[in-house]
Amino acid sequence: MTKDKWAQGIKPRDFTWVLKDRIAACERPGGYGSDHRKVRRHQEIIWIREQGFVVVSLCGATQNLHNYKELGVRYSHVPFDGSVASPTGLTKAMNVMHDHISCGDRIVVHREEFDERIMGLMAAYLLWTNLVNKGPEVLSIAEHLFRRELSQTAREIVALVDKCPPPERIGRSDRSV
Repeated sequence: MTKDKWAQGIKPRDFTWVLKDRIAACERPGGYGSDHRKVRRHQEIIWIREQGFVVVSLCGATQNLHNYKELGVRYSHVPFDGSVASPTGLTKAMNVMHDHISCGDRIVVHREEFDERIMGLMAAYLLWTNLVNKGPEVLSIAEHLFRRELSQTAREIVALVDKCPPPERIGRSDRSV
């Protein structure tokens, strides 16, 4: 591998376009848990920066945030556990995503793992913004995008959209570092 290739970084694991050139999702740069690797994290964050993304981190803790700052990557931190007990967390995460997209940002959204919660959130966002009009249709689209069947957890997150207020425009100043 040439030096120039390393300077461009490496694409994060499970990187998937949700809306081409606007919204992507992936696993936390560097991996999660005992699989986390500092060199891989560094290379994946470089790739994110070189591609012009703003990171939307859904992790509960603040892992990687200082690394984004050190490498000059803008980010928003919106803890999202995927709880179906209340639509509050879902609404907050979708509003932050919507704010970035409305401002013309290209975002990559991640959690610790590329799991049912992030897939459910992505599908919910498509439904919430009326990019897809029906629940069954958005589930089918999400399964096609992510190349796997959505679990009950993801489906419950999508079902919460009916309880979420419509998209609003939120000022960027309190959303991105």
